[in-house]
Amino acid sequence: MRRTPALIIGGGPAGASAAIRLAQNGTPHLLLERSRDTGDALCGGFLSWRTLESLARLGIEPDALGPARVTRVRMFAGERMSEAPLPRAAHGVSRHHLDTLLLARAHAAGAPIERGIIVRETTTRTARLHDGTTIAADALFLASGKTDIRGLARPEAARGTDPTLGLRVRLGPAPGLDTLIGDAIELHLFDRGYAGLVLQEDGTVNLCLAVHRSRLTHAGDPEKLLVAIAAECPRLGDRLAWRVPGAIDAIANVPYGWRATAGESRLFRLGDQAGVIPSLAGEGMGIAIASGIRAAEAYNRGGAAAAPAFQRRLARDLARPIGLAGWVRDAAERPAITRAMFPIVRHAPILVDLLARGTRIGHDPA
Repeated sequence: MRRTPALIIGGGPAGASAAIRLAQNGTPHLLLERSRDTGDALCGGFLSWRTLESLARLGIEPDALGPARVTRVRMFAGERMSEAPLPRAAHGVSRHHLDTLLLARAHAAGAPIERGIIVRETTTRTARLHDGTTIAADALFLASGKTDIRGLARPEAARGTDPTLGLRVRLGPAPGLDTLIGDAIELHLFDRGYAGLVLQEDGTVNLCLAVHRSRLTHAGDPEKLLVAIAAECPRLGDRLAWRVPGAIDAIANVPYGWRATAGESRLFRLGDQAGVIPSLAGEGMGIAIASGIRAAEAYNRGGAAAAPAFQRRLARDLARPIGLAGWVRDAAERPAITRAMFPIVRHAPILVDLLARGTRIGHDPA
């Protein structure tokens, strides 16, 4: 049996952020990442201004993220469009680029990282690997993203009776897309779902959809679903015309709205394992990075015993962003409500500002 004082499972934004802060403090730990090479996880690709502050805390400045600055939010419902400025400039970035930066920063800080390691089962004290090896730890940082691991999986009930699917396709690069999207993040609203688009550092556009399973079942398959949504949302159809041929990335049963409200001894839940904010808020990566920083600093101060208080505090701070984003999501997925609200949003852009600010979380406890 191998041993380590602190074990981080997952090398995405949450796990890498925790590793950076532990390494900077000289705290012994080990990070395990299942992929041998850094991929491009299904993700919205939006970094809010608050997330940029958290990244700066880790030593990653906006210039390192590439040129895709975001200053506006543009919303569509059918042919209707509304636009408003963001409170502060944000950034579009691919997960491949962000994860590469974070893991490189962790490595440079001295974090021990092992890749190609699949964790099959966990408790708050041990992790059993794909090769049968067991690693014992005083503290476990669970940063496996949307992937649940046997032993500490999130409850099935969190997924609901008509669970949400995440779909992602890539558009461009193309000058026409630069003109269409520009420095905006776009939200396209439709029955039982929505789509978000943002330019990334390589000139491509990341298009992610959150759609209830009932819509996919009715359409028959993801390709037919995209055709149906494009017909329903002509402006989105214009953008889908720039789609890069290839597979549609998908993830099933996303438990939007779930939070880990009770702390467990020795266990630090990070990112989507701590709370899942509806993706239209654009704060999923922000929560991942902020929770990683918070957990590492709590452990640096109080060791494994700090886990329950850390989790309860994080759950409390996530209540407003996740709750507010959930309310907006519920309204956005109902065409009748969207049609009624659109004139209000168009003539009162301050509402977008308030919603944008209300769904953020920082790396320092509130």
